[in-house]
Amino acid sequence: MVFIRSLIFLLLQILITPLFTLVALLSFPLHPITRYRLISGWALTMLWLLRVVCGIRMDVRGAENIPGQPCILLCKHQSAWETIALQKVFPPQVWVLKRELLRLPFFGWGLAMTSPIAIDRSDGREAMKQLLKQGKQRLQAGFCVVIFPEGTRIPYGQRGKYKIGGAMLAASSGALAVPVAHNAGRLWGRHSFFKHPGTITMSIGAPIDPAGLKADEINRRAEDWIEAEVERLS
Repeated sequence: MVFIRSLIFLLLQILITPLFTLVALLSFPLHPITRYRLISGWALTMLWLLRVVCGIRMDVRGAENIPGQPCILLCKHQSAWETIALQKVFPPQVWVLKRELLRLPFFGWGLAMTSPIAIDRSDGREAMKQLLKQGKQRLQAGFCVVIFPEGTRIPYGQRGKYKIGGAMLAASSGALAVPVAHNAGRLWGRHSFFKHPGTITMSIGAPIDPAGLKADEINRRAEDWIEAEVERLS
């Protein structure tokens, strides 16, 4: 049954994504946040399909910790689920992502219309400069900035090395850093086709005020909270 549900979800995703790509391309003349709101309809549709077709539901804890101003989201990365769910839970946002994702047919073309910060991870120093410059621009434009500190999806039950880019953006911009934990990998694993029914819990921590803190300390506080919360959710 899990195989059949997962296959139906994939087929519907393949059918629906080109339609939203067309919407994304046609929305180019609009204000970036208006454009984002239109394009994020894809994520909301995917969440609905995950619930109806695959039986995956979402429980959000700590929503009261979401700031009323643009912030930096430092999120655990286990699955494709969180890249979708964040769009429902948080205000308009942009993502720091690998530049090559924008080359993917349909999905990447639509993604390019959401004002992402697309970096070349092999160019360390220039990528950091780009993150800090464009990150501040996106925050000033009213977007939250989503960063996965581990840089890549980590298998459920494991932890990766937390990179300092998001913490540096918080320290240099003064924007609050919000840690986000979840247990999505339990139901929809890293690079997995199978989507198992159940409830995924997303937990939002208290914002970290960067005032008076160095980037290392911001990063350490975010990592300590996220990993402890992931363990608790598990």
